[in-house]
Amino acid sequence: MTTTQVRAACPLDCPDTCALLVTVEDGVATAVKGDPDHPTTAGVLCTKVSRYTERTYHEDRLLYPLKRVGKKGEGKFERISWEEALNTIAARLKPIAERDPEAILPYSYCGTMGLVQGESMSSRFFNKIGASLLDRTICATAGFTGYKYTIGASIGTDMEQFQNSKLLIIWGGNPIASNLHFWTRAQEAKRNGARLIAIDPYRSLTAEKCHQHIALLPGTDAALALGLMHVLIKEDLLDHDYIAQYTLGFEQLKQRAAEWTPERVAQTCGITVDEVVGLARLYGGMAKAGEPVAIRTNYGVQRVRGGGMSVRAIACLPALVGAWRHPAGGVQLSSSGSFPTNKPKLQRPDLLKKIPRTINMTTIGDDLLRPASPAFGPQVEAVIVYNSNPLAIAPDSDKVMRGFLREDLFTVVLEQFQTDTADYADIVLPATTQLEHIDAHTSYGHLYMMANNAAIAPMGEAKANTEIFRLLAAKMGFDDDCFKESDDELAAQAFNAQDVRAIGFDWDALKRKGWQKLNMPAAPFAQGGFPTPSGKCEFYSEQMKADGLDPLPSYLPPYESVASNPELAKRYPLAMISPPARNFLNSTFVNVKSLRSAEGEPHLDIHPDDSAARGIAAGDMVRIFNDRGSFVAKARVTDKARAGLVVGLSVWWKKLATDGKNANEVTSQQLTDMGRAPTFYDTLVQVEKVSA
Repeated sequence: MTTTQVRAACPLDCPDTCALLVTVEDGVATAVKGDPDHPTTAGVLCTKVSRYTERTYHEDRLLYPLKRVGKKGEGKFERISWEEALNTIAARLKPIAERDPEAILPYSYCGTMGLVQGESMSSRFFNKIGASLLDRTICATAGFTGYKYTIGASIGTDMEQFQNSKLLIIWGGNPIASNLHFWTRAQEAKRNGARLIAIDPYRSLTAEKCHQHIALLPGTDAALALGLMHVLIKEDLLDHDYIAQYTLGFEQLKQRAAEWTPERVAQTCGITVDEVVGLARLYGGMAKAGEPVAIRTNYGVQRVRGGGMSVRAIACLPALVGAWRHPAGGVQLSSSGSFPTNKPKLQRPDLLKKIPRTINMTTIGDDLLRPASPAFGPQVEAVIVYNSNPLAIAPDSDKVMRGFLREDLFTVVLEQFQTDTADYADIVLPATTQLEHIDAHTSYGHLYMMANNAAIAPMGEAKANTEIFRLLAAKMGFDDDCFKESDDELAAQAFNAQDVRAIGFDWDALKRKGWQKLNMPAAPFAQGGFPTPSGKCEFYSEQMKADGLDPLPSYLPPYESVASNPELAKRYPLAMISPPARNFLNSTFVNVKSLRSAEGEPHLDIHPDDSAARGIAAGDMVRIFNDRGSFVAKARVTDKARAGLVVGLSVWWKKLATDGKNANEVTSQQLTDMGRAPTFYDTLVQVEKVSA
C-alpha cells in the first residue's frame, strides 16, 4: 500500500480557511486533518470538514452528465455522455448569444472560495459571450461597503492577535459555529483575564459562553453603536491625539452622536440604559487605560435594511478610543482586502466588447419572472448555475422556484450532488470536490495565501469547473489562448507577486508549503494610513455624500418593524432571523447523513411568552408564515430567543425539510441601504400551531 500526505485548503465559505493534510492510500483519500504547523488551523478542524471524505465519497455523488426526462423540479434525469451534454448546451447558447447575449446569466457564489475554481475560467467564458453580469451580493456586500466608506478596505485586526485582547466584543456572530479558530483565541484571551461580550438578538452557543450577552432587537446595531459614541464623547473616554491625527469629521460626528442618548438607544434596541452606558464605559475606560480592546463583528449585523450603516457605525468606534494603536485592538469584519489578488488576469474583463447589464443574485426570484423591457433588457433565457444552490439559499423562495419552473428557461447546473436547484436543471454536469482539483485561496479571517493540491483523481466522469468551461468555450468556437491555460497557470496568476504584501509569491513554492503569510504590519492603522480617500478613518465621508447617502453614521429602522410599517407589524408581530445551523455551512453538508442527524430536523426557537400566547408547547409542529409564504418546523420553547423574536437555524435543503420548504419562503428580496445586499434578518412573521 502506498500512503501519501497531500497539502490542501478548505474551500468553504468560512473565515478560517483551514490548512488541510489529506492522507491518500492507493489513490483513495482516507482522512482529512488540520495542518498542525499552520498557525491559525493548528491541527484543528470543525466537525463538518473533518468529515470531508464522507462527502467526497458520498453514495449520492453526481459522477456523470445528466439530462432532464421529467418535469422541472421532479428531479428525474438520465445519464448522457459529456459530448452530448456539451453539444446540447452549445446548441442552446449559440443562438441566444448571437441574438442577445445578455439573455444568458451566470449564477454562482462561494460553493468554493477558490480563486481558480470560483471565478476564473468561468468569468472568461461569460465575458467572451457578453452575458449579463451577476452582482454577487448574497452574503457580505452591505457590510463591505459600509466598512470601506469608513476604513477604506476590508483590513482589520489580525486573527493571530486576538488572544492578547483584554476586551473582546463579539458583535453579530456565533464563532463557535462559524469561526472556530477565532473562538479558540477568544477562549485563550478569556483565560488570560479578558472580558468577552456578545451582542446578538439570540443567545447563541457563543453568547452563552461570554461574560455578558446584550440581546438587542434585530437591525438596531447602528443605534447601539451611536449610543456608545454618545457616552464615549460625553464622558471624554476618547483618544484625542488619535482623533486629531488620523480621523476625519469628528466635530460632525459629535453632533450626530449627541442625538443618541442612552435612553433613546435603550428604547430603540429593546435593552436597558445600564447596558448601553456600561458597555461604553468598559470599552472606553479600558482603552484609555492602555488596554487592547477589540471588536469581532460579523455578517449577521448587516442582513437588514440599515446593514451597511450598522457596520460603518461599529467601524468608527476603534478610532474614537485609539484601539488601533495595539495589534490586539481595533476591529475585524474581514481580512479579504489585505490580499493582493490579481482578478483582472484571472477573469479577463478585457474580453467584453461592451459592459453588459448587471443582475443582482439576491433578486433572482423577481428577475427570472421579468419579461423583456427597455428598463430591464431581454428576458433571461438561459442560466448556468455553479458553486451555488439558489433554490435553497435565495430569498422569497416561492418566486425563485416559479422562475426556475419556466419551460422556456434553459438551465445548466454544475454540481457535486442533486441539490434543490439541480432538480430544476435541463442539463446537470458533475463537478469535482476540493480533493480532486487544484486551487489557490485567500481568507477573510486570517492573512495566509493558501494552496490546494489535488489529492485524488476525479471521481467517475466529474470535471473541475475550469475544465468544464474550457470545454464549453471550445464548443462555442472560442479559440483565444486564455481558454487553453491550465489550472496551474491560472493559480500562478492569482496574486500580484510584485506587491510587497505577497513577498515574492511563487505558486510552485506555495504548493509545496501549502500556505504563506502576507507581509502586513501587526497593527495596520497604529499610525493612520487608512486606504480611504483622505488617508484617515472617515467619520464623515464625502464619497457617501456623492453617492446620495448620509455622510455620517446614522440609523435606519428595519423595513419590517413597528417603526417602518406598523400595519405589517400588527399582522406579523414576530421578528425572525435564520442564522447558520452549526452542522451545515449555508446549504453545504445538509445531505451528509451524520451531520443532518446531528442537526435533527428544522426547528424554530420561540420565547416562552410568545409560545404561551399562541398555545404552542415544546415539540409542537408550527407554521411560520407571512405574505410571501410559509414553512413548518418543530418548536423549541426557550429564552435563547428574546421575546418578540423567533430563530430558525438554516439553511436546509427543501427536499430534506419537513414540508419541502425552508426559512427562505418568508424572507424578502428587499435590498440593504448600501451594497445592494439581501435583508434576510429583516423579516416579520406570525407563528401558529399546526393541527394534528
